[in-house]
Amino acid sequence: MTNNESNLHWKNSWNAMRKERMRPSKVTFDSEFNERVMHDQFQVLKSSNYEYGRKAVKVLKVILKENHETLEIGPGPGTLTIPLAKNVKKVIAVECSELAASYLAKNMKEHQLTNIEVVNKRWEELSDSELKDRFDLVVCSHFLWQVKDLEEHLRRMENASRKHCVVIQPAGRDSLVREAWTEVTRQDYRGQLEPDADFFVYLVLRKWGRLVNVKTMEYSIERNLDQEARHIAFLVGKHIEVNANRMKAIENYIHEKKGTEQHKEQCCAVVMWWTKE
Repeated sequence: MTNNESNLHWKNSWNAMRKERMRPSKVTFDSEFNERVMHDQFQVLKSSNYEYGRKAVKVLKVILKENHETLEIGPGPGTLTIPLAKNVKKVIAVECSELAASYLAKNMKEHQLTNIEVVNKRWEELSDSELKDRFDLVVCSHFLWQVKDLEEHLRRMENASRKHCVVIQPAGRDSLVREAWTEVTRQDYRGQLEPDADFFVYLVLRKWGRLVNVKTMEYSIERNLDQEARHIAFLVGKHIEVNANRMKAIENYIHEKKGTEQHKEQCCAVVMWWTKE
């Protein structure tokens, strides 16, 4: 297989998987459903005391310095941003969602952090010349499936960095999600809801000759059963319509399986970092 054929092969796989992961969720019984899911994320984040972000920062301690100026792409409500800002000089957080940015602002205020600047734009809207060599560290976390051109995304990360780049991506789904998928859709689970995208990044960077440091981290997410039902409905809704009847089926299945007020999900994420050449 030639290099061009190899490139075409992985890019076809990337495009196909990205198209599947980025489908809008077809939850039709509640016009405010997406806002409820975002609020759930906000609440879960606070109740875990930013465990995901704290664990990621712990892994990255080998490269983090207090005087680092950092660019974070797609921070959401601040899952990584809040712990990161406590360990570096400044964080520029580029977040296109006004709703997510508003939650991030609330978290900043609650933690009395003044070293975070939120830029409410799409990452693609920022010019290369404006970003070039501005940051000690450029990081994107749980963002990859939003990227249309992965190679261009990684190139732009390197352009903005004068030292290090970091990609963090969750891997694998909880067994309750997989089982609920089969129960509701009556289809075998074949990884349709997996967040995995890290291997594409590693493939590109190794092709470029980068030496990539790779670590895995474990963290937990705890949701009440209503939050868990909305979480699963949001994921399943990317493949089939979730109407009121299907939502009820999801809720019934979760209550039958759990029988408690909380569901604790054990998660894993891949942390990759490399030095700009």
